[in-house]
Amino acid sequence: MSKYQAAKKTLLTILMCLLGILFMSPFLWMISASMKPEADVFIYPIQWIPKHWNVIENYTKVWTETKFALFYWNSIKVTVGTTALSVLLSSMAAYAFSKIKFRGRHVLFIVVLAIYMIPSQAILVPQFLLFRWVGLYDSHFGLILLGSFSVLGTFMLRQFYMGIHEEFIESARIDGAGHIRIFFSICTPLVRPAIATYAILRFIWTWNDYQNPLIFLRSKELFTLPLGIRSFADLNGDFYSLIMAASVSAIVPLLIIFIIGQKQVIEGISMGGVKG
Repeated sequence: MSKYQAAKKTLLTILMCLLGILFMSPFLWMISASMKPEADVFIYPIQWIPKHWNVIENYTKVWTETKFALFYWNSIKVTVGTTALSVLLSSMAAYAFSKIKFRGRHVLFIVVLAIYMIPSQAILVPQFLLFRWVGLYDSHFGLILLGSFSVLGTFMLRQFYMGIHEEFIESARIDGAGHIRIFFSICTPLVRPAIATYAILRFIWTWNDYQNPLIFLRSKELFTLPLGIRSFADLNGDFYSLIMAASVSAIVPLLIIFIIGQKQVIEGISMGGVKG
């Protein structure tokens, strides 16, 4: 490596580190503010390390004096249910479109992709009327069903299922395996990193979803965290330390999920870069 290339690599590394610190600064400020007394939140210059700590008081007040624990449980229930059902349906649809040959397969897949072009806001009213008619409005089960179908998940996983060699499937068919056995025992394990990647993305999208719970939930006891934090902010709008404590509590599951699944995400990206 020449001196020019070494200097270029060093400058690029320094630039990436500075950009990383810049992007992380709002997150770090949120954590810092959640640990301060209210009077110290907006002190300038910013005290990244609090001089006066108020951690226990802030987090205790958030978790004990509101229904935050209930909102948290609602989000866990809805997010886990939606993620599990969405991964199953998207995987089965992806397998069908990639490995099962039937008349009109490509036309049907184009129709499915066309659905993705319709903004979700454009179909909110029909969805609302349908859910009211079938009795799924204001229920967690209805919210789970609403997020269980994903065109993006079907499209993404289909690309990975298409990369599985036909020899594996033909060998299984010779041994008498049907599509269900082939799907669960052969194809799905081979694309596990891709499924894990989609599961993490689906978890994050559902956990942060504000629009669907806002439209399809009415009872406060059924609120998920985004609605709960909005309600909490309405009641404690002048106490930013408490709002930051609630926000930090809300992102903990996302950090845990990403840390646990980051290896699978990297493997999924690597699989996407290798054809066949």
